[in-house]
Amino acid sequence: MSATVHRLAGSEPSLDPMIDLVTDDMTLVNVAIRDRMQSEIPLIPELAGHLIAGGGKRMRPMLTLASARLLGYSGSRHHGLAAAVEFIHTATLLHDDVVDGSDMRRGKRTANLIWGNPASVLVGDFLFSRSFELMVEAGSLKALKILSNASAVIAEGEVNQLTAARRVDLGEDRYLEIIDAKTAALFAAACRIAAVVAERPEAEEAALDAYGRNLGIAFQLVDDAIDYTSDAGTMGKDAGDDFREGKMTLPMILAYARGNEEERQFWKDAVEGRRDSDADFAHAVDLVRATRAVDDTIARARHYGQRAIEAIAPFAGGPAKDAMIEAVEFAVARVY
Repeated sequence: MSATVHRLAGSEPSLDPMIDLVTDDMTLVNVAIRDRMQSEIPLIPELAGHLIAGGGKRMRPMLTLASARLLGYSGSRHHGLAAAVEFIHTATLLHDDVVDGSDMRRGKRTANLIWGNPASVLVGDFLFSRSFELMVEAGSLKALKILSNASAVIAEGEVNQLTAARRVDLGEDRYLEIIDAKTAALFAAACRIAAVVAERPEAEEAALDAYGRNLGIAFQLVDDAIDYTSDAGTMGKDAGDDFREGKMTLPMILAYARGNEEERQFWKDAVEGRRDSDADFAHAVDLVRATRAVDDTIARARHYGQRAIEAIAPFAGGPAKDAMIEAVEFAVARVY
């Protein structure tokens, strides 16, 4: 076991070790991504390329590659699967921005704002189709089952979130159920498929699944906290987007539960779309700070981050394990 120090409360962790670890593999994945987003219909690569080349860190496919390195896998079947993971993620982003009516993504105008909702939905469908082609070509029925199941779970999570929209009575349990499906499921699958193609025991599959799932939950919790603490330059979207869209994320859930009658009425009005001005958002920020809702959201992210690190404790130490641990630390530290 590695003696790596877990710096979840420490200083400035980075994704650079993971990026460096998988650079060569990621070059091949990027080739697959560029090849499969091509089409004789010019709008498809134009719209897909807007998002795929839009500055995302490609964390999910990197997790597939890093997990393969952790296992000592020396084959190439994981390259296509990592590309499939990125296509699934990109397709869900295209669909999400349509559902949410978003106009910013990673600091750029969203595809739906530029090309319209119908084009964004249809190109998202195209990318889903490409992802399934890549899964089949990997030649693993088990990997296909894991990723196709993750795709279904993500869609269920999105529908669950849609039906919970603008409901101030959304509790913490249902919120965690939603983010486990819409965010953590793909993180988990991205890691698990590496053990499948490496033909490792079920216990190692489960360990990587747990690492990815807990990292995904921590990642989303921090995203939700950042909505009340950051700006477009840091996050790639405007601060307060979740607030203005009436999304009951954990900071709002906690602040509502801890508020007095007047404060709870404010949150109810906000969720129902009656309080969405800049002044309202400033008041919301004051309330989540006063009730320690953001602090406790970050504390929960640390908890899930530590669970992710513990999940890979049985694996041998080395650059891959260290990079995966630091990736967790980076995910949690983004809020600062």
